Amino acid sequence: MDVGKLGVWYFFDEVSSADAANSAKRLESLGYSTLWLPETVGKNPYVLASWLLANTSKLNLATGIANIYHREPTVSRALQYTLAEQSGDRFLMAIGVSHKPLVEGVRKLEYGPPVTTMRNYLEQMGTAPYRAVREEAEPKTLIAALGPKMIELAKTHTEGAHPYFTGPSHTKMAREILGEGPLLCVEQKVILETDPTKARELARPVAKIYNRLPNYRNNWLRMGLTEDDIDNLSDRFIDETFAWGDVDAVRARIKEHMDAGADHVCIQPINTNGNIGELDWACLEALSPNA
Repeated sequence: MDVGKLGVWYFFDEVSSADAANSAKRLESLGYSTLWLPETVGKNPYVLASWLLANTSKLNLATGIANIYHREPTVSRALQYTLAEQSGDRFLMAIGVSHKPLVEGVRKLEYGPPVTTMRNYLEQMGTAPYRAVREEAEPKTLIAALGPKMIELAKTHTEGAHPYFTGPSHTKMAREILGEGPLLCVEQKVILETDPTKARELARPVAKIYNRLPNYRNNWLRMGLTEDDIDNLSDRFIDETFAWGDVDAVRARIKEHMDAGADHVCIQPINTNGNIGELDWACLEALSPNA
């Protein structure tokens, strides 16, 4: 599959399946190559991907990011092969280790050492039996990789990495570790708002969802942000991790990622009306590859 250059990352938990299908069709018509579906405590991303693949003809669907603690490796392998075959190789699986507060606090499971746990999971997927009709091409697997050791694992055990909630400096570091060849598909939150105060006010409720999760905090510290930046969601933190401004400013941030070594950028549009659960179509149309 060709993941393309520009995709969209979005939660559909507050959207009906019928409306999600209409949104996927609209994104396809705008020229976006891949739609990324997250997983927390809402819709099953594999079931939703199957539905959206059935309602589109060219758009790729990707999990971004499916939690490995939610299903054992042979199940993930079967899901991957099945969706790739159903769609004619339009499905990409990105998986991650999630966060200890979610795995232990919500799921009541034991959270293991991240890199070791992911390595074991990938190796079990690699040996999982699958006896059904399948695409000739092997479907691609990416992992949610933030730290150097997880990025190195992405290089040695998968087709690439899918970093979330980072910035161009992280993209540069990730590409240096991955070297040439592995895919680097980065998520970028975008706000089509030129007023600095308003843009940052729109960003902070989104950032607050994540700023207590340890894996993200550790990565932001590696990126040079401080504990105070993270705790208080400083202007510096927002400007490093969100792209805001006019169309040219947002496109410039996307180009920064590409220049730093990204193969693909999936944008997560933050709606300027303040509704986190509603797609900002004005933003998506303005940034459309067909624009």
